[in-house]
Amino acid sequence: MAEIGKYNSLRVIKEVDFGVYLDGGNEGEILMPIRYVPANCQVGDFVDVFLYLDSEDRPIATTETPYAQVGEFTMLRVKSVNKIGTFLDWGIMKDLLVPFREQKVTMTEGRSYLVYIYVDEESKRIVASAKLGKFLDKSIPDYTVGQEVDLVVESETDLGYKAIINNSHWGILYENEVFEQLAKGLKIKGFIKKIRPDNKIDLSLHPFGYEKVDPLTQMILDELKKEGGFIAVSDKSEAEEVYRVFGISKKSFKQAIGALYKRRIITISPDGIRMVI
Repeated sequence: MAEIGKYNSLRVIKEVDFGVYLDGGNEGEILMPIRYVPANCQVGDFVDVFLYLDSEDRPIATTETPYAQVGEFTMLRVKSVNKIGTFLDWGIMKDLLVPFREQKVTMTEGRSYLVYIYVDEESKRIVASAKLGKFLDKSIPDYTVGQEVDLVVESETDLGYKAIINNSHWGILYENEVFEQLAKGLKIKGFIKKIRPDNKIDLSLHPFGYEKVDPLTQMILDELKKEGGFIAVSDKSEAEEVYRVFGISKKSFKQAIGALYKRRIITISPDGIRMVI
């Protein structure tokens, strides 16, 4: 069964001068224009393609790679605006429409916005929406503490960062546990830290238990955060330089950064220490 707006592996059933036709099952024969046809492609071969609709709403196959597919959240840049809506650069030949009714604020050409890509039930066309909440799962979350999940950063709040979990639920990364600026739309790995009685979800960027750090390591993390995630002091630095920056002995500093390194919270190089997400 071919799915519009997603990747599919389809069989070549016919060759023509302008490309090949693929077996789209429920969608019938689907054209892959000649500019996308892989070298030495023959009838009977299976090809991995992305399916979208052309200007006449006919399925078209491409080997181009869109920035995201139907059912995903992603940051996309506005290419143009007209009386129909806003058109986003999607990474393929055809731009992606955001109808005016699906915009939280008026979108501006050249700026990027976090959107959800879906198939509109009425028109059957692939469109995007900036009204993200209505596409998230309202049911009780079925996660376990410590579970690794995919996150998309949605916004910075007074508490920290609001993020989308596995394209399904909202979660929070708390400000005192995030040690560098996270950009809106950033896709990162995270972990379920806690599911509250009201079903709200606390998140972590590190495996469960990393937050149990002593005051010294916490002080170093706070300094790293203040300096944008990098400080030009390492275990190779002179003791005087370590004391000047952190006010501690080199021995204590090496023990603290060693613990952070083992937890994969920082990397250590001759020129300094750096936070990792």
